[in-house]
Amino acid sequence: MRTIEEKLQEHQQTLNSVQAPPELEGRLRHALELVPAKKKDRNRAFSWAASIAAALLLIVGTYQYPAFAYYGVKLLDKIELNSLSFSEVTEQGYGQTVGKSKTLDDGTVLTINGVIADDNAFLMYYSIDRPAGSVLSDNGSFRYNVGGIQGFMTDSRPREGSGNYSKDETRYEGVYKFEPVSPFSRTLTVTFSEWLDNGERAAYPVSFKFEANRAMKSMIKEDISKSVSVDQGTVHYDSITASPTSTIVKGHYEFGDEGFPRFPGKTKLYVNGTEVKFWGMRSDRYAEKGIPGFELEYDVLPTDQIETIEIVLKTFDGYQKVAEPISLASPSDQSIQVGNEKLWIRSVTKTDAGYDIVIARKQFTILETDQLSVQTGGKKVPVSSISRSRPWDLKNGNILWEQTYSFDTTNRPEFLLLDGYRYIKTYDQTVSIPIKTQK
Repeated sequence: MRTIEEKLQEHQQTLNSVQAPPELEGRLRHALELVPAKKKDRNRAFSWAASIAAALLLIVGTYQYPAFAYYGVKLLDKIELNSLSFSEVTEQGYGQTVGKSKTLDDGTVLTINGVIADDNAFLMYYSIDRPAGSVLSDNGSFRYNVGGIQGFMTDSRPREGSGNYSKDETRYEGVYKFEPVSPFSRTLTVTFSEWLDNGERAAYPVSFKFEANRAMKSMIKEDISKSVSVDQGTVHYDSITASPTSTIVKGHYEFGDEGFPRFPGKTKLYVNGTEVKFWGMRSDRYAEKGIPGFELEYDVLPTDQIETIEIVLKTFDGYQKVAEPISLASPSDQSIQVGNEKLWIRSVTKTDAGYDIVIARKQFTILETDQLSVQTGGKKVPVSSISRSRPWDLKNGNILWEQTYSFDTTNRPEFLLLDGYRYIKTYDQTVSIPIKTQK
């Protein structure tokens, strides 16, 4: 496996010799616009197919377009891209300087300072400057928002953003992370918005030229196609993309009619045995229709000398079936082992309407209540009402959660009949990702 320096030198030579056709987007648009207006004639299908074929030929013919090339950047500089101003980012060798501004009627200036693009995300650095004598916040509420990014083959939603005010609150510098944009977009439009004093929202589109040759190619982009069996079905890991800004693992769930899991649990990523910092999880709107998907986001990989990559499903949604009745003879604050978890039958109390049973559990142990009942006098009595959860402080650093379950019966309950419960289960299942030799 070659080093980063060798890769940089080769890709820089490629960039020096390959130029992006300036008319690429126009040619693609023109090819697609050849599709005729809707007519009920026999040539319509042929015209459509010919137009698509022409567009595809243009795409294939320009596949060496530098949007797919690796630009000369320092992949392994451990900097927090989200926490820096764009001037600091450019000092590290990242990004495209934009410097495009829009001045509003009241003198406020919206400026896109620069952008960073790769396979995992699109980062936009921007600033908002208010005229002298006015501030950015209005009764503690920020007036401005950032919407999506549109362009050729691009409709990217914002994922997250952050920033800082100046001391006098007349300037705001921020960074927004979006979904990746198409490398074929030559012009991108970001829509800012403002809440006006009359309660309406005004939109301010700002367009700029996107230099796709500055997009940073991923270190690793691999299909995984491996899965882990869990109590309710299967967790599938589909792909991993390690870019200069983050590492994203995509996958989907197959749980029958269950949909998304109640507890997504904890999935760790290891490179050469070293854990990569986890940043968050989100549902994937691009998952196959009817199949819920997910994206796991981690920090950039700690090295380019990669020997092993492993995904470890540490914990996940678990289900425990309860076959045996639970005795209610001696309620107390002592735990009862039920399968892999513990329950506390705190009290069984006679009321005017019947009996109340107080049951405590861990926060993420959720009892199934559809068929929950008690056995008394040889009969089954279903639960009639369930209170909201409330904390039970054990005064030892642990807090459990208890609820009151009411039953309409004059006879004292003897057993609790519980079908099962959901909980966070430890799986510790490892998925090894084969790494192709980097050329």
